[in-house]
Amino acid sequence: MASGAKVADGVKELLDQMKVVKNDDNQKERIRFVVLYFKNGFIDVENVYREQDLEGEDVFKFFVSLLKPKQCRYVMYDCHFETTETSKKEELVFVLWAPDDSSIKDKLHCASSKGALKDVIKGAKHDLQINDFGECSSRMSFAEKLGKNIIKIEGASVTGV
Repeated sequence: MASGAKVADGVKELLDQMKVVKNDDNQKERIRFVVLYFKNGFIDVENVYREQDLEGEDVFKFFVSLLKPKQCRYVMYDCHFETTETSKKEELVFVLWAPDDSSIKDKLHCASSKGALKDVIKGAKHDLQINDFGECSSRMSFAEKLGKNIIKIEGASVTGV
């Protein structure tokens, strides 16, 4: 059994909703981000952002804005990107955000609770741990963490050209 916090009721159902995207569903209702945090010994939902909440936003920059200094969080991100081999991909990215300037206690709690959360969120294609804004502040640095041959993230070039 994993140590650390337990996963609150409702988190699994919400993450399952995020995994299942049907073409006939209202795409504006599609969940793009779920931010999870620690509350009273549980991993619980802090915020949910749907496609409609991101209208007019640069989705990647919005993602980076969710990562707060000194605050460990988990983020499930429905990331849209393109590679040189295929046209477009939509994959779930699980991010453990444990910034270097957060307390050691918070980082240890976050790391030790990850196993309990991973048992609940089967289906994430990517599992990233990010400890510094430099690892994700640009599309290029984030693309390097995701994999090879990525040319666009959220519709914008990773090279900035």
